[in-house]
This record gives sequence, C-alpha cells and structure tokens, in this order.
Amino acid sequence: MVGEGRLRFGLIARGLGFLLAAAMALTPPALRAQAAEGDKPPSASASPTLAAAMVQYRRALAEYLAAQASYAAVAEAYWSSIAAKRHSRAAKRARSEPVSLDDYVLTQPPVYGGPPKPRDPSKPQVEAPPPAPYVPVVADFLAAAEREFKFVPLLPRSESEFKRAYAKVALAAGLTKEQIVRIYGFEASGNGDYDVQAGLEYNKRARAITTALGYNQLLATNTVEIIAESGNQFSKSLAARAAALPDGERVPLDGKIAVLRKMTGFARSVADDWNQHQALAKTAKGLGIHAMNLDLDVGPFLQTQKLMDSVVFARRKGIAATLSAAELEMMNLTGDGNGLDMITLPPVWRDKVPTANFFQRSGYRDNPVAQRNNVAGKLIAATDARMDEEVKKPGAKELAAALR
Repeated sequence: MVGEGRLRFGLIARGLGFLLAAAMALTPPALRAQAAEGDKPPSASASPTLAAAMVQYRRALAEYLAAQASYAAVAEAYWSSIAAKRHSRAAKRARSEPVSLDDYVLTQPPVYGGPPKPRDPSKPQVEAPPPAPYVPVVADFLAAAEREFKFVPLLPRSESEFKRAYAKVALAAGLTKEQIVRIYGFEASGNGDYDVQAGLEYNKRARAITTALGYNQLLATNTVEIIAESGNQFSKSLAARAAALPDGERVPLDGKIAVLRKMTGFARSVADDWNQHQALAKTAKGLGIHAMNLDLDVGPFLQTQKLMDSVVFARRKGIAATLSAAELEMMNLTGDGNGLDMITLPPVWRDKVPTANFFQRSGYRDNPVAQRNNVAGKLIAATDARMDEEVKKPGAKELAAALR
C-alpha cells in the first residue's frame, strides 16, 4: 500500500507538472515567470505547514494558468475575427458591394470565468501595487511649450471669453448648435472649463487618466495630428486676422503664427499616421504643441477641427444628412471609420450588432460604457441620454447662450 501511495503521488505530481508546462507555453511572459517562481521547491528550513500550502498553491496556480491559457486562445480567436470581418466590410464597400448582417461578429466578447489568481503563501500577505504611470497635465504642457518653442499661450481672461471664441469658430466652420453643446456636455461633463482634463473633471487635485484636454477632449496625439493636417490652414486664418490690425497691435499675433508654423513643421516631420503622431505626442515638443489647446486664438480652431474632420469624412463617404450629436460622438469615440460603420447600420441591425465590432481590443477593454451598452443601438441611446442630462448643467447653458 505504501508503494501504491507513492506511485499515485508521483503520477499526480507529474500530471500537475505537465499541466503547468502546457499552461506556461500559452500564457503571457509575466504569468510564465510567476509560474516558474511558484514551481521552486520550498527551502529546507520551510515549515511543514508552508510546505503543504506550497503544494496546494502550485496545484491552484496550474489550474489558473491553464484557465488563462484557454481564455487567451478563445479571446485571440474572437478579436481576430472582429478584425477580419472589419477588413472584409471595408473591401466590400470599396467594391460598392452591399454589406450583410453576416459581415459582423454577432456574439459578445468572451469573458474570463476561471479561478482567480492564487496567492503565493511564501510571499508577504499584502503586496504594494505598482505605481500608476504619470500622465502629463496642463502645467507640463505649458512648461514644454515655453521650453521647446519659447511660447506662452494667450489664456482667456474668463471662461466665458473662451466659450464665446469657441462658439464663433465652431459655428463658422459649419457645426450645428446641437452638435456643439451636446458633445461639449458629453465630453466635458457639462460643466468643464477650457482646460478640463480627463480624470480631473470634478477634482483638479485628482490624477489625470489621459492627456485628453478641452471641450472636446483632444488627446495629445489628436492635437499633433490636427496641427500636422490643418496647422497651415490655422496660420492663414490668423494671418488674415493680423492683416486687419494696426501695425502696433499685430506683433503678438505675428509671433504666434511663427510659432504655429514651427509646430506644424515638427508635426509634419513624420508620415500622416496615428502611430507616428502618437510617438511625437509623447516627446517634449509634442506636449508643447498640446498646450495650443489653451490658447484663446488657436484652441478654438483645434477643438472645432476635431469634430469637423469627422463631419467632412462622413460627407466624403456619401452621408448628406446632418449628423446628430450622438452620431457624431460615435465617430469621435471610435474613430471616423468605425463610427461611420456603426451609425450607418440599418435600424433593425442596431440591437443585434455588438459594440465590439467597432473597437480595437484594448479600446473596448478600457471602455466600460461600451461593455455595458454592448450592442450599437444601446450605446447610441445611452450616449443620447447622457447628453440629455449634461446639457442641463451651467457650463452647457453658458455655451448655448454664446451660440445665439
């Protein structure tokens, strides 16, 4: 009987070892490293209680890694299918072929339902979480602008002054009052100032979560991209304004135009590609360019252009009707191509097509609103409902008054 017990223990141990090895082969490096750490035998001085706990831990870790590996395989297949169908739809549209409901993934993304990660009993009970990466804030943008471009934005004397400037530019560009106010309400919480940043809407001493800035929450990458594509147009608009001023009053504006041209040159130093603009946005010069959102002369152009780019994209794709604020926000939220794909769904499809079809995997993971409202119709309706509430706040009412 003793020999039989040893044989069983040996088979169990080998089975667990095989399972752990298989799981490690399919698991991300961080989990493989954790598995390898957990596979180390307890030291000779370890107590019998710890030794027993470590045996149980290794068994639980093997189960956890196997479950994670299984989930990872299913999730990878799902998101690969999302990408493949998106590519197929684009190809069909390029050939002027109709798109059918079968061209979308109609199931929801897989959700991990396996065991939780076990705790290593040989390590301290409480492990300090790694510090969150620092996100630059307005003070950093201003410092970078002064250091890299010798530029200090012209800040408004009041919030009302910036709202009036934005309202004038946005209306002249062709945005509707509904689009302007409702998107401001949704993006800037209905009461955000011109320098509102994501994560700091309600408490400026909190931690910023992204570089998203202003009424329409432009990321630093958005700003670099818009400056690359429309910076010369902004410079011409400012030059026309300067030409109408007396010589003594145009000096500051001429200096700003010169800085804007330098920024445009830097933003255009790479290909017109989101990933390359993102790399520039992380540099000191990129952060300095982002400070232009705070400038009374240029900021309204940037905030307006973010929305107008989507409007122009929709027109170029044959959408003649004026987009509702919620429809325009879908393009703002998911990107022009994905947003247009969503808002042009036939009404009978909207409650059948999961929102995952219109996001990248990481974007969907970080967007709990899209996860809760997990089909296109629900997400659009939830956005409209949120706008209905936010436009009742003082900031939105003040902006609406500036548009009269």
